[in-house]
Amino acid sequence: MKDLTAIPSLNRIERSFQRGLATYHKAATHQASIADQLVKVLLSSGAPKRIDRMFEFGSGTGHLTQALQSQVTAQQHWLNDLVPACQDYAPAGASFIAGPIEQIALPSSQNLICSANTIQWVADIPNLLKRIDRALAANGWLALSAFGTAQFHELRAIGSTASAPSYVNADGWHRLLPSDLKIKHLSQARRVEWFPDALTLLKHLRDTGVNGAAQEVWSRRKLREFETEYRNRFGTPKGLPLSYDPVWIVAQKTG
Repeated sequence: MKDLTAIPSLNRIERSFQRGLATYHKAATHQASIADQLVKVLLSSGAPKRIDRMFEFGSGTGHLTQALQSQVTAQQHWLNDLVPACQDYAPAGASFIAGPIEQIALPSSQNLICSANTIQWVADIPNLLKRIDRALAANGWLALSAFGTAQFHELRAIGSTASAPSYVNADGWHRLLPSDLKIKHLSQARRVEWFPDALTLLKHLRDTGVNGAAQEVWSRRKLREFETEYRNRFGTPKGLPLSYDPVWIVAQKTG
């Protein structure tokens, strides 16, 4: 069994998502629907459709950016991603900041700070949330989609390192958020995707870049062993399952 407590380096995560850029937008169907749902719950929680300043981190190929643009108008729009090449996916007029969200200077006085499917890669979520809180204007909104502890649990159960360092269930966000960020929406809903074989499952991970922590080198023998163990433990007549465990968080800053 591999050590799953090691935090993947930012360089390794960046390389993984850089490799997956060409295939991510089409392959990451779950991530796209999660981003769409985030915008829905944000607006249903009372957030305005017209805002002055908006900052999105982990913008990637634009799933959340596109969902927001269809519903929300921002006078000023900042985007951030660890991968500099994601600037190519930024809409016209938006300002792009490359680099790790843990290290970059956050633009101030934001009316909305949001992110889809990214914050699980942050090792110290409480510290980031404190910085986000300081960057929010009074009555500003925070909208996040994250993943709970059932995310990729099948992979972790057999010792794979293809997981992020910070999976948090919905009930854990009450303890993580600064006290002046009042929760307006909090939900969690597990989803399962099915694959006919291990090779297809691993290709899905590669194409979506979500194996940023993985260090496996796959030989034919290792692939056969992986598939045998995975099928013995989790296989069904439908195929091999892979769990997604999205969490949606919307909060508003008081005062």
